[in-house]
Amino acid sequence: MTAPAAFHHPSLSRMQSVSILAGAAIMLSLAMGMRQSLGLFMQPVTHDLGITAADYAFALAVQNIVWGFSQPVAGALVDRYGTRWIAVAGGAIYAAGLVVTAFATSTLMLTLGAGVMIGLALSCSTSGVAAKVAARVVRPERRSLAFGLVSAAGSIGTFFAAPLAQEIIQTQGWQMAIFAFVALAAVMLPAAFMGGRADSVPIESLRDTGETMRSTLIEASRHGGYIVMASAFFVCGLQLVFLTTHLPTFLADCGVSPMVGAQALAVIGAFNILGSWLFGWLGDRYPKHYLLGLVYMIRSVAIAAYFALPVGQASTLIFAAIMGTLWLGVIPLVNGLVAQIFGIRYLATLTGIAFFSHQLGSFLGAWGGGVIYDLLGSYTLAWQLAAGVGFAAGIMQVFMNDRPTARVLAAQAAVTTPAPAH
Repeated sequence: MTAPAAFHHPSLSRMQSVSILAGAAIMLSLAMGMRQSLGLFMQPVTHDLGITAADYAFALAVQNIVWGFSQPVAGALVDRYGTRWIAVAGGAIYAAGLVVTAFATSTLMLTLGAGVMIGLALSCSTSGVAAKVAARVVRPERRSLAFGLVSAAGSIGTFFAAPLAQEIIQTQGWQMAIFAFVALAAVMLPAAFMGGRADSVPIESLRDTGETMRSTLIEASRHGGYIVMASAFFVCGLQLVFLTTHLPTFLADCGVSPMVGAQALAVIGAFNILGSWLFGWLGDRYPKHYLLGLVYMIRSVAIAAYFALPVGQASTLIFAAIMGTLWLGVIPLVNGLVAQIFGIRYLATLTGIAFFSHQLGSFLGAWGGGVIYDLLGSYTLAWQLAAGVGFAAGIMQVFMNDRPTARVLAAQAAVTTPAPAH
């Protein structure tokens, strides 16, 4: 990751900027890499514990809904108190949740560890926190790219976490794979501490315009574009968590080696690096809502084509490459739109609220996919619904209003208008 002179905040040196962004990226990378690999554990866990696919999917669905409910709270705490200790707490809770999962003997313990505890940890250690770090470290005109760079570096976790988990599952069992993840969660702690140095960086203040959290939330509730974006984010969560949770089981039903599922998740992580950087770069140059709509529509076409055609290793890895390119590319665009419309003072709070919608979709994608599979014995209806609502969300996103609020426009005008001569 590089930080040119025109990129970082003027109060930071180049090395300080790099180290802070690296800390946020490592934290995000490990948290998301482990979370997106949990679908690999479905078959061995259900077999050993004597539970159904729907039971396991419910635990991951609870994870997503807890993440969604707690993300706005974590975002508000970050906006008020800073990122460091919120992120460190997230890493500690993540490790504890994995330990509970490793010792699970029932659906209840599994739901507590992999569901509730990891869900809370994710709200304190992923995109909301990383976005606030990036927003403070870089110049305003380069924020979309910064969001993309952090997401890109954060994608590396999936690239190595999925194959690591699958290899340990096959050779030593799923509990040992979980304990390997505990070791990775421990690495999140120093990374969070390092990224938290962003708390000391000053940000542009709009307090002279009367901005408060309450006034900003009122603005958001009245901004049609924000509501559309948050609604479309629901579909994003539905599609992605459906895939991470159920793709390994779908491949097993098709007679494809379990390692292909791990390879697919790794390919998603690898291409996500490219996609996150690409859409961050594009977001600084083109309308972000158009790019978001395009992401949702291309994803939906790719899902429909993959599940409708014969499935094999080659088609799976091609599909994974396409989806990986589009995976977290939404994050710099959503974060960029929130910063563009409302400013960054309450960025973590507003992205947290939008993310709640995303997690409602994630809950439905994880649990609903398991219910459909248990009832019908296949994922056909699930992928058809995922593709259909995704395409509709893409069209809706293209037509959203991305105009900044009157407060932000007035603040921008005050900055650009030269002072009168005396």
